[in-house]
Amino acid sequence: MTSTASSTDTRQGQAPHEQRPPWQQRLRRFGYQQPRSDARDGRDRLVPPYTEPGPRLWAALGIPHTLAGRLVRWSGWIGPLLVTLLAGVLRFWNLGNPKAVIFDETYYAKDAWALVHRGFEVNWDKKANDLVLSSGGHVTIPTDAAYVVHPPVGKYVIGLGELLFGFDPFGWRFMTALLGTLSVLLLCRIGRRLFRSTFLGCLAGTLMAVDGLHFVMSRTALLDGVLMFFVLAAFGCLLIDRDKAREKLAAALPVDADGRVRPDRHVAETARLGWRPWRWAAGLMLGLAFATKWNGLYILAAFCLMAVLWDVGSRRVAGARHPYSAVFRRDTGLAFVATVPVAIVTYVLSWTGWILSPTDGSGGYFRNWAATDGKGGSWTFLPDWLRSLWHYEHQVYEFHVGLSSPHTYQSNPWSWLVLGRPVSYFYESPAPGKDGCPADAGEKCAREVLALGTPLLWWVACFAVLYVLWRWLLRRDWRAGAIACGIAAGYLPWFMYQERTIFFFYAIVFLPFLCLAVAMLLGAIIGPPRSSDTRRVVGATGAGVLVLLIAWNFIYFWPLYTGTAIPIDDWRARMWLDTWV
Repeated sequence: MTSTASSTDTRQGQAPHEQRPPWQQRLRRFGYQQPRSDARDGRDRLVPPYTEPGPRLWAALGIPHTLAGRLVRWSGWIGPLLVTLLAGVLRFWNLGNPKAVIFDETYYAKDAWALVHRGFEVNWDKKANDLVLSSGGHVTIPTDAAYVVHPPVGKYVIGLGELLFGFDPFGWRFMTALLGTLSVLLLCRIGRRLFRSTFLGCLAGTLMAVDGLHFVMSRTALLDGVLMFFVLAAFGCLLIDRDKAREKLAAALPVDADGRVRPDRHVAETARLGWRPWRWAAGLMLGLAFATKWNGLYILAAFCLMAVLWDVGSRRVAGARHPYSAVFRRDTGLAFVATVPVAIVTYVLSWTGWILSPTDGSGGYFRNWAATDGKGGSWTFLPDWLRSLWHYEHQVYEFHVGLSSPHTYQSNPWSWLVLGRPVSYFYESPAPGKDGCPADAGEKCAREVLALGTPLLWWVACFAVLYVLWRWLLRRDWRAGAIACGIAAGYLPWFMYQERTIFFFYAIVFLPFLCLAVAMLLGAIIGPPRSSDTRRVVGATGAGVLVLLIAWNFIYFWPLYTGTAIPIDDWRARMWLDTWV
């Protein structure tokens, strides 16, 4: 047995922070913090408990102890459901207004109607929009297949609303409004689990409920809002999977004589965590995201990497000395099967309507390619439908890569976080006394649906992103790393296509993670529970004022989000930046 005195480790007598590698010691002056291996119960380190209001709050409110306990138990759902109710009322109010085909609804609303009836998209007459609106949706669906460049899932989602409520603006916007509302519920619950705080979870959901971009996208039949929902759902599934896996590790660890769960190298490196159904659910959600728009592939790759790093961290906390090799042996194989193949199979199945369409030239676009232009070659052993689909996908890839036709509202991703160039979906100039324009307006009014994030929220988010990066890089906060991963996966890939025609509303995909970042920043402003009462009161006051200002900002821009007619001078007053016009 080697004593401390005879050890060759010259750091034995040093303080714990002096035993760290030199690079860690140098970074400490900038705020770097090594994860602590303190004496807390191992279960609490693997699965931290949720924070609860202190007894003084309930005493101040005059609430009995028994009732307080019930409120704490119920708050995990009551709070998120109340925030979701607010979001739903806002999004479904007057959903059919404007009664028009706005922006890219001209593609997706009609494509969705064709998909749910024929299984593939068709070419519509140039006057089809006017005919659909004037006839209440009672139109004949053409038979000529159309060349489209996005997978079908998002259009199937939109088409479900049309089947339920009709081929009109309310019908084709219903499902995006529903998913937009449910995404607020998801974010509340995800934030609660991520921060172990019902308050911060509901705060993140509330911020998204009053964001202008999320609001507009929830009331417009576009694909990106559907994509955002599936991405957020996949993140939530992986988050639950992380907790469940850590619970299994904690249950397998030994308990010492004091009843405390202790790390154990053997258990941490050999424990098998089973099939992990939430990871399979994440694979399904990521497949649906990919089958809505192709940029879901970047998110699939980023989330898979994040999940592997989470597994490494879990086994390290449980006591593994070689967590990477342990994860590679015990987790990686099944994790890969549960995500990548599941996502690919989901994507292929989403094309079932196209695959089952006729191959005589009357089916989906390129459906008969393998039997005509694609005859011969070295891949003829594959089914014709698979070869035709592969050819279709290759043509779509060439289109996306080469898309550079200028558009009035295109923007560079560098400008997205500061709202450099929002997108106008709809604009009219009604005369006084018409279409909601006040009779005493004097001159024409403006009616606009502008895909613009709530400015104050997005500008605060710029600082929140910096805070999250600091928390992740220098404080080693895994929560900040998860948020940064969500933002990076939805944002950074667009920098590779700066010459391509791209739009600000693509940012809706990483908006939920911006809201989580702002909630984390506001939580830091409020202060940790160990802070003094004065510090907490000052912090809570500052954070509360900021949230109220964000809500006021949303209300101020409400007319531009809903197509409400306002005097032109009021419209000009809301054009805070020249690039918004």
